[in-house]
Amino acid sequence: MKIYVYAICKNESKFVNRFLAALKEADGVYVLDTGSADDTVALLRAGGAVVAQKTYDPFRFDIARNDSLALAPDDGDLYFCLDLDEVPEKGWRDFLEKAAMAAPQANRFMYRYVWSHNPDGSDGVVFWSEKIHRRGYRWKGAVHEVTVPEEGVTVRAAYAYGMQVTHHPDEKKSRSSYLPLLEIAAAESPDDDRTAHYLGREYMFAGKNEKAVAQLLRHLSLPSATWADERAASMRYLSQCYERMGNKRESVRWALRAAAESPDTREPYLRLARAFFEVQDYAGVLWAAGAGLRITERKLSYITEPDAWGAPLHDLLSIAYYQFGQYKKAAEEAEIALSFGQDERIRNNLQIYIAAQNEK
Repeated sequence: MKIYVYAICKNESKFVNRFLAALKEADGVYVLDTGSADDTVALLRAGGAVVAQKTYDPFRFDIARNDSLALAPDDGDLYFCLDLDEVPEKGWRDFLEKAAMAAPQANRFMYRYVWSHNPDGSDGVVFWSEKIHRRGYRWKGAVHEVTVPEEGVTVRAAYAYGMQVTHHPDEKKSRSSYLPLLEIAAAESPDDDRTAHYLGREYMFAGKNEKAVAQLLRHLSLPSATWADERAASMRYLSQCYERMGNKRESVRWALRAAAESPDTREPYLRLARAFFEVQDYAGVLWAAGAGLRITERKLSYITEPDAWGAPLHDLLSIAYYQFGQYKKAAEEAEIALSFGQDERIRNNLQIYIAAQNEK
């Protein structure tokens, strides 16, 4: 079996050695450099990678990725797309080969992808990624690009269980290009629900709340927007935007809709608990935080958020318990919140709860 890795890069010399060390078992590494001004290209070539250089104006991720795929020989069995800040964990090839042998008809493979980490180093956002494929796929989308089958190719996906890729991004790298690229992608594919969701989210990240609201509402109106978890995420973002805009009633309303849309995920309940907290509805906080904590299974989806699986729900629950005079429970929840990482405010609250309990 021949497995070729292909990638695009720009000014990522700090990642080259780690990237190539993790890919010693690949049958070839092919990289398209899109304009590095550092020694990325020299380091890649010194490490045995085949490197081509090409600049784009304007830059698009899909075109660059398709050009990088074209660098790899046609005799490959599998093609594995990576970025230089991604690291396949030890044993990746064995797990992938086993999956390919177990599912010989599969032409695309999914693997566990750790996209981010929590402050304590534990896994943050984790989901199934699907950037391994046979010939017959191409990339589509100016940004947040995806592989799509060529005409006549039927998608047959399988899981490469045990395989993991971990993302170690450069936090200093700018995301400024994402928003204009998403606007291009949305204009090119106005009926694509995934792009509409991403664009609305990016507007929210950029603080463009009114644009975010319009785009998120458009996402929810699209006939193809049927994935409940993603719909709930758009509703959560709407709640957050309305809160920023000072409309707390709409913030609560959209948070309630998010919880109803995807009642088996924690994230909507955290947003709802926060929305209730903003209007000082502590009974609502008790209900929402408690409902969220009763969900113990975390989905492998990019929709999940580390906060929902960390301190915030316990913190909010402790505050609500305190408001109702349940000081012992408030202290217990604050202690759990502190177990995720020391926070001065939560520690001070804990002392208040303990003092109130002793005076009771």
